[in-house]
Amino acid sequence: MPLISGVNPGVCPQVFPTFADDRNLAMTSQQNQQGQPIGDPTPDWLPVAKPPRTRMEGRFCRIEPIDLEHHSADLFAAYQQDWDHQNWTYLPYGPIETEDDLRQWIRNTCLGDDPLFHTVINLTTDKAVGVASYLRIEPGVGVIEVGHIHFSPLIQRTPIATEAMYLMMRRVFAELGYRRYEWKCDALNAPSRHAAERLGFQFEGIFRQATMYKNRNRDTAWYSIIDKEWPALEQAFSAWLDAGNFDSAGQQKETLGELVKRCVAAD
Repeated sequence: MPLISGVNPGVCPQVFPTFADDRNLAMTSQQNQQGQPIGDPTPDWLPVAKPPRTRMEGRFCRIEPIDLEHHSADLFAAYQQDWDHQNWTYLPYGPIETEDDLRQWIRNTCLGDDPLFHTVINLTTDKAVGVASYLRIEPGVGVIEVGHIHFSPLIQRTPIATEAMYLMMRRVFAELGYRRYEWKCDALNAPSRHAAERLGFQFEGIFRQATMYKNRNRDTAWYSIIDKEWPALEQAFSAWLDAGNFDSAGQQKETLGELVKRCVAAD
């Protein structure tokens, strides 16, 4: 359940596709002996591995499995920069007020295999500055979700945040061979929805009254990237993260959104 702070419910209106919207899909699909439309065959598919508990190295950050003793103090200090607690709004837990509470949350929530929590380390400071996880991991069908994203104000709207998402995406597609990568969030969390679209995720729809948290309803917005889209997205991320895309003040020359559109169009 990805989080980016802030919200503007009017920015992302709910769109509900109808069955009629899928007619072209049925017309172009394969058919069985009874003349019914069926999905493409996958005769060569083999189950993939679960994500390993190993580091992912980038230019701005590294991603490593969360560690209670090594990361708690840094994470608590980073989250203290969110003085009005708005970053906790769309998470099912928090705000967390003390370091002891954060340590207990890590013990209770972050040390299992699914979700598989990782910490984002700023390579400049060597400090933990946020977390993200893989969850709903299904190696048999090649589907995995990214969620529990909680980036502190220290890295929001920075190359570190983008590179962290790229590294996790690269592991899923390039290293492990998954078919589908999912992003889900509260439908009212406009910044999270914009982040998904900026990163190249495709909007799939709204699951109404999908769950409840913090004594309130949640309609869930679903997004995904599939394996055939990865090569173009990988090209866009590589171009955006390249040192040549930043001026002497560290400002981007081309936005990731522009690069994604151009690379996808050229694919």
